[in-house]
Amino acid sequence: MSVPARTTTRQPSDPRAPSAPEGPTGQLAGWLATTTSADIPAPVRERAAHLVLDGLACALIGAQLPWSRTAVRAVLALEGTGDVPVIGWGRTTGAPAAAVLNGTFIQGFELDDYYPAAPLHSASLVLPALLSTAAQAGPVSGAEFLRATVLGFETGTRVGRALNGPEMLARGWHSGSVFGTHAAAAACGALRGLSAAQFEDALGLAGTQSAGLMAAQYEAMSKRMHHGLASRNGYYAAGLAHGGYTGIKRVFERPYGGFLSTFGEGHHPDPAQITKELGRTWNTEKITVKIHAAMGGLHPAIDAAIALTADRRLTADRRLTAGRGLGADRGLGADDIEAVRIEVPEAIHHHGWWPPERPLTTVGAQMNIAYATAVALLDGHVRPEQFLPRRIDADDVWDVIRRTEVKRVDERQDPSWDRPGYNTRVTVTLRGGASLTRTLNQPHGGPDDPLTNTEIREKYRALTARVVDADRAAEIERLVLDLEAQPDLDRLVHLLAAPVRGALD
Repeated sequence: MSVPARTTTRQPSDPRAPSAPEGPTGQLAGWLATTTSADIPAPVRERAAHLVLDGLACALIGAQLPWSRTAVRAVLALEGTGDVPVIGWGRTTGAPAAAVLNGTFIQGFELDDYYPAAPLHSASLVLPALLSTAAQAGPVSGAEFLRATVLGFETGTRVGRALNGPEMLARGWHSGSVFGTHAAAAACGALRGLSAAQFEDALGLAGTQSAGLMAAQYEAMSKRMHHGLASRNGYYAAGLAHGGYTGIKRVFERPYGGFLSTFGEGHHPDPAQITKELGRTWNTEKITVKIHAAMGGLHPAIDAAIALTADRRLTADRRLTAGRGLGADRGLGADDIEAVRIEVPEAIHHHGWWPPERPLTTVGAQMNIAYATAVALLDGHVRPEQFLPRRIDADDVWDVIRRTEVKRVDERQDPSWDRPGYNTRVTVTLRGGASLTRTLNQPHGGPDDPLTNTEIREKYRALTARVVDADRAAEIERLVLDLEAQPDLDRLVHLLAAPVRGALD
């Protein structure tokens, strides 16, 4: 019986270099090890600071939600006390547990950022892992924290693009928690000062911990914890690599058991996306900030529904002014609507549509396109109050849901879609036969229509006003937007750690 010859990998002469410096893993590892704050353009750093602010707003409003309280009780019973603050609780725990909980809070109410081209929630992955790392590796300056944040944002989005992230969603993976481990590992590795060789190990250790099933969206609290678990796993990956524990080498190019070959089976991953214009094109600037408390793929339908309602009210106001429509100014009510038709691409159809049944859970309502569109049509907005139990189970909402159909559109065959995106068409047929239609490629806040930094600050203030006093919120905002001038994170962490009110109490 013949025995296959033993294969070996040539190790570079420099022990701080990755095993294959010219490959996608090696190039990314080298870039992470050598990129300084000065290499990151000032507008990118400014945008990153605003994304940090948005993520912390989501953490503060998410900290004392009912399901967050359940998570805290369960996790602290498993992990016990430590020295890393749990945001909004006035309590501490171990660094891994804090990463889980703080990430769960940011994802707690579907208000946090997402990256459409490779769906993941960057702040919920990167910020908790960095806060846990900083507690151990400190003191950490604000400038170092911000640099690490950008490196994490860039890594997660690039790995997600290489894996064709939307197709991951269509196949049933929770895409962000699959490639989000790399975002957290890259960020934590930057704070720890890893060499390129250590970054290669960290990326390999991150890839072998990737997981997340999208069936959690229907009723499970665990959907809100997926990114927190990925944040913890990235924290561990960087910490293990820093301690000399080795990971998979060349994890992105391995043909058997590698990250892209295994998770990308059947949808043609493209490893070139990892390093394409690395250090020249900054995906951080394309991260979407949400204005609705629902899954990001539903936002075009929500925007379209709100626009249709606004158009209807404007028309009614004009008729009232002309004396031709007394009572018509109430906009759209359930009795006005004969039918709703929503057309979406495949990834959103898989991710955001199933026939909902009463009683619908809060997480199910935030993920279901029929529910989100119904409350947008009826209420004119989709805020936390649209997900209180009494609203979720209201008869007028379910009257509209029963008249809603959701269809998958093949974008390649529909001539109205001239470019890829979250292409969505909402058509409302009114009693009497009139039809209202609105088509959107992406929502306000999307890559081609981003929220301004001013709008992000306004969102932060509106969210935090629900749960903390104005002076505390203003000081957090000041520190975050001036991160690069902060010698350490102590004051910011202290402000984040104090208890907050419950957003739904």
